[in-house]
Amino acid sequence: MRAIIIGISLLLFGFTAAQEIKESNAFEADFFTGNIFKHSPDLSHLVTGHPDGVLLSFSKKTHGNKEWESVYNFPDYGVYFLYQDFKNEFLGHNYAIGLHYNFYFLNRNLVFKVAEGLAMASNPHDNVTNSKNGAFGSKFLGNVNFGLNYKKDNIIDKLGLQVGFLFTHFSNARMKSPNSGINTFNINLGLNYNFDKIANKPIDTTSFNRRFKQPIKYTFVLRTGVNESPIVGSGTHPFYHIGFFADKRLNRKSAIQFGTELFLTNSYIDFIKYKSVAYPELNLDPNTDYKRVGVFVGHELFINKISLEAQLGYYVYQPFKNDIAIYDRLGMKYYLSNKIFTGVSIKTHGFLAEAMEFAVGVRL
Repeated sequence: MRAIIIGISLLLFGFTAAQEIKESNAFEADFFTGNIFKHSPDLSHLVTGHPDGVLLSFSKKTHGNKEWESVYNFPDYGVYFLYQDFKNEFLGHNYAIGLHYNFYFLNRNLVFKVAEGLAMASNPHDNVTNSKNGAFGSKFLGNVNFGLNYKKDNIIDKLGLQVGFLFTHFSNARMKSPNSGINTFNINLGLNYNFDKIANKPIDTTSFNRRFKQPIKYTFVLRTGVNESPIVGSGTHPFYHIGFFADKRLNRKSAIQFGTELFLTNSYIDFIKYKSVAYPELNLDPNTDYKRVGVFVGHELFINKISLEAQLGYYVYQPFKNDIAIYDRLGMKYYLSNKIFTGVSIKTHGFLAEAMEFAVGVRL
């Protein structure tokens, strides 16, 4: 989980650095309930009820002290605590803490929340005592949440109300198997309280057409970490994902990416040998090349020194076809300078995570 911790530390550093003058504070409490998304048949025995929980958020409300604040329509940022009960004896309940952004639209009545943090599972997989939990292979997990709310502030004095939808995800990105992860789709209802008087905001600036010109940039990135093959107890091994891509800024906020990358996933070496012996009907050569090569398109959303990245790729070279040919990545980057960045990301095949990646790169 080192990569997650580093990522959250960088995000927190970015938040702290942004506070040059006093900003107002707010608190939100949301109750939510919903359903587990059964993205694999192996999850059937884990879907036995309607999970529910509580999301508590403490936020700093921005007022345009920095250029990025007005560009993004004065977002909130802060910390959150989440508790979720999965209503299943094998899954138990999870706790999570982390950091979040709230982005506002439609005259600040529509709020999109992005939150990422660390989680702890009460009932992780255990070969003896909890072998049926194939979702959480370790006690410590990563947590990602997305929310979309209709929000009204100051309905009664400083007290307001919000209602909407919340998506939660828990996974250790296969740093230890098993790790199918759990995704839930929820409806939520909550209260918000503003500790300070809310300053009047200018009209929505998210649609402003700001001129921004930049030549095509070229990025070299190394993503690394450890993961385990799908065989429980097979041990963790390092991986190295080496990428090169070009990106073109469309405007102040966005850039599109086109690139390629080489995947050196060492846990596959032993996994290939295991499958060649355990499943002779596959006629799998134990010396099958474990390396993969992918091409991808992506989008990067630049906020301040932090950016959010999403990529969709396809393996053009994949001798060992254990996973589908399409992969995706969601990540966060922190720019140490105009050229050097670090970050964390999750690489998945659909809803099945393969790796938590710690990245370092240069954008020229």
